[in-house]
Amino acid sequence: MPQISQFSAFFPPAPKFTDKNIPSLKGKVYIVTGGASGVGYELAKILYVAGGTVYIAARSTPRCEGAIEKIKLETRATENKNGELKSMVVDLADMTTLKPAAEKFMREESRLDVLVHNAAVMTPPAGSKNKHGHDLEVGTNCLAPYVLTILLEPIISRTATASATQPLSVRIVWVVSLLQGGTLPGAMKFEKDGTPVILEKPFMGNYLQSKAGAAWLADEFSNRLGSKGVMSISVHPGLMKTELQRNWGLVTRVAMSLFFRSPPVFGAYSELYAGFSPEIKAEHNGGHMMAWGRIAELPKDIIQGLKSKAEGGTGAKEKFMKYCDREVKDFL
Repeated sequence: MPQISQFSAFFPPAPKFTDKNIPSLKGKVYIVTGGASGVGYELAKILYVAGGTVYIAARSTPRCEGAIEKIKLETRATENKNGELKSMVVDLADMTTLKPAAEKFMREESRLDVLVHNAAVMTPPAGSKNKHGHDLEVGTNCLAPYVLTILLEPIISRTATASATQPLSVRIVWVVSLLQGGTLPGAMKFEKDGTPVILEKPFMGNYLQSKAGAAWLADEFSNRLGSKGVMSISVHPGLMKTELQRNWGLVTRVAMSLFFRSPPVFGAYSELYAGFSPEIKAEHNGGHMMAWGRIAELPKDIIQGLKSKAEGGTGAKEKFMKYCDREVKDFL
């Protein structure tokens, strides 16, 4: 596995896999959560221009429809080749919205080629919770995507096993963060009952824990669905200036502007690579990609979490999965 330096992690080389590298997506179907703004918006636009049917998943109809209108306006020059844009209203802070949306999608579509878990929340005000009382970052970045993936498993598996489907083309993309630059010791801390600890320090600690959890979810679904030909991959999209930093104070925004300076479309290239690159083979299932489209290793603490204590690891992923299963059972 290629070793990526810290400098290269923060300042990646120019993207080599972009919208110019994907074939026609006519007849293919995609879901992009957080597709109404930022990186998700740019990715949805690329897939639409390539001819795909793209579901923009966002928390309200106005957000979905506004993004659809804007994309169509920006792509008028290619409108005769474009695909189709559709709304998928899901509020990742309210897991009761997921099942109706997934069921509606499966009534309307016969396939799902790539599911991109792009939406996230980062550093909300201290004490922020989702509708069900979970820490907002873990709830939005882990629990809700877990539920949505389970609900969509039937159509994902069906697409992967269809005779006309190209091998390894059906993928679940879990967007994480610069784990190499900030994974906490042990990757995640737990209360006695297995609930992830809500951290007061360090800055972004809860966010980084939630993204370690998302990397473990990528591994989990590679185990569950890999035998059916489904790829499940985590990707760090890069450091871009997007709405994700909306909760930062002015001083933090100024201090971090040196790193968070790339346009959102570069993050879309990272996600495009994870979702479409032919460089990604079966042996990379459950693995990790980095900006702006490179195969990489997960940090040691996250890898150790994948292994049970009997295997010489920490067993953190197993503990996290038990927590997830306990918390989502009422929403499936």
